Amino acid sequence: MKKIGAKHTKSGRTRAAILEAAQALFAEIGYERTTIRGIAEHASADPALVIRYFGSKDGLFAQATSFDLKLPDLSETPRDKTGHTLIAHFLELWEGALSNGSLPILLRAAASNDGAAERIRQIFAGQVIPALKQTAASPDAEKRAALISSHLLGIALSRYVLKVPVAVSLTREEIIQSVGPTLQRYLTGQL
Repeated sequence: MKKIGAKHTKSGRTRAAILEAAQALFAEIGYERTTIRGIAEHASADPALVIRYFGSKDGLFAQATSFDLKLPDLSETPRDKTGHTLIAHFLELWEGALSNGSLPILLRAAASNDGAAERIRQIFAGQVIPALKQTAASPDAEKRAALISSHLLGIALSRYVLKVPVAVSLTREEIIQSVGPTLQRYLTGQL
């Protein structure tokens, strides 16, 4: 029994090393330039193991960028504070305790890869729209969600991917105070 358990633990470590290597390479050189062979080399594993554990580069990419946005229950947030709550949560996902490194990888890849762009659309449809419908219970909830998402993705692109110096230098509190009212208007104001 110990032998099987030890093997299982070793395969778990190998799988985790491959996933970590994939995340690092996808983040560093992008989806298109990352190869199965490169991931395997980076993880000190055989390329056949990458395929065995993940099926394909696309399968590995899907797992490397898999995440739950853990959006807060906005129905329990004071209506006039939802914009601030959203931007604070967004910053926590990208650079705080909730960050797992997947979002920058996905955003970089989405610019040139249809599969990555589809993952963002799935997250938008499956997580963002339902969460925002709690607050923006109106026929234009999807339009409001699209405006909020485009604003947040623009911040992410300039701060975490392009690393525009002024965007990077802003403190979290400056971003919350500046962006919160805009998101609030998207949520509850006139469009």
